[in-house]
Amino acid sequence: MRLNKTRWTLLVFGLLLLIAATLAWNPSLSYQKATAATDFEQLDKFSQVLDAVKRTYVKESTDEELIDGALAGMLSSLDPHSTYMNKAMFKEMQVETNGRFGGLGIEISAAEGGIRIISPIEDTPAWRAGIKAGDLIVKIDDILAKDISLMEAVKTMRGVPGTSITLTIFRETASRPLLIKLVRAIIKVQSVKGGMLAPDYGWLRLTQFRQHAAEELKKKISVLEKENGGPLEGVVFDLRNNPGGLLDQAVEISDLFLDDGGIVSTKSRVGRNMSFNAEKGDILHGKPLIVLINQGSASASEIVAGALQDNQRALIMGVKSFGKGSVQRIIPLPDGTAIKLTTSLYYTPSGRSIQATGIEPDVTVEQQRVKLEDKEKQASFNISERDLKGHLENGNGKLPVLNKKVKQKGSDKVNKTTVLLQKRLPKDTQLQRALDVLKAMHVLSGRKAQKED
Repeated sequence: MRLNKTRWTLLVFGLLLLIAATLAWNPSLSYQKATAATDFEQLDKFSQVLDAVKRTYVKESTDEELIDGALAGMLSSLDPHSTYMNKAMFKEMQVETNGRFGGLGIEISAAEGGIRIISPIEDTPAWRAGIKAGDLIVKIDDILAKDISLMEAVKTMRGVPGTSITLTIFRETASRPLLIKLVRAIIKVQSVKGGMLAPDYGWLRLTQFRQHAAEELKKKISVLEKENGGPLEGVVFDLRNNPGGLLDQAVEISDLFLDDGGIVSTKSRVGRNMSFNAEKGDILHGKPLIVLINQGSASASEIVAGALQDNQRALIMGVKSFGKGSVQRIIPLPDGTAIKLTTSLYYTPSGRSIQATGIEPDVTVEQQRVKLEDKEKQASFNISERDLKGHLENGNGKLPVLNKKVKQKGSDKVNKTTVLLQKRLPKDTQLQRALDVLKAMHVLSGRKAQKED
């Protein structure tokens, strides 16, 4: 009699949990009725298994432990991004969305054989240690990554700032596993960065789509325009290693550069499909725009790149993006736990699904590591006519003087900001090519405007 009472208690609890999740999800009434009978039968089977485990398993377990484990297994079997969060994990996730937490600075997803790194977050321990998008974590200290859930992995890698952790990583280009020791730190995410690549040409860097990212991006553009002493003639928008974030910020940021057209739509099996369109007001007034992406650009980054590509507003450069085109919804449960559930897929304005395919760049540019001293050595051997002793003056009677300091357009801040980026440009071949193409686009657009006049 006691066992039957326990079983019915568990069955009622399971039904209440299912009802709470269903109400939070809120599908159609007809869908709820159609599945109610089947759900009851399956819950009865679940309660039988749960009862058998409690009675005969070699170790004693509480109802909460068993149900948490069952829910974690159920969600993780769906796809790499759906997961169950117990109370501690849900609190951890809420801390992370505030943009300040202790950890390593990586965005991860579940993968066969371990945990896949979607992207390292810039200026974090993982980024400084050289961890790359696409790396596969197989061990966290002495724990096999394939034996724990995604949220357990997150919890394990987080910890007290200053403490160390060792990751064992498989990388396709490496001949053997890499052992990377990292020291945990407070991860303070700075979403928006920027500077002047050259007079009139700006660089905008978005590391994550967090709250207020669109507003911060607008402010950064205003700052660059002031530093430039006038409107920018072109911008490189850097979304490399940006793992994504909030959908509303992806829509707002896309809209910043568009006057009209679609941005993104979502389609789900049940529930409401959504579509988002741009409103008039291109913040750059149609000036050339290049978007840089790589294999670490995911989710919201792909929404922006896809929207600007399909509307022919920007040239997409770099390498193919990650291909995360699914939408997750956080559903809090009454007991303080929550589930993150994949509910729909993203589609670009032309109707492309980016799920598992990614965004193909218009111009493919692989990243090459170039040492500064090699570049300087190469530059020293670039000899032209004017370097030769006794060369003739040109026919115009003018000859540029080598190393002459030319006053650039704008304020002194332009030159200072350019100097800061000079450290990055020689080592970043993708950014170099983007700047070259941006200048060419500006020249061509100027010639086109002259013809139209």
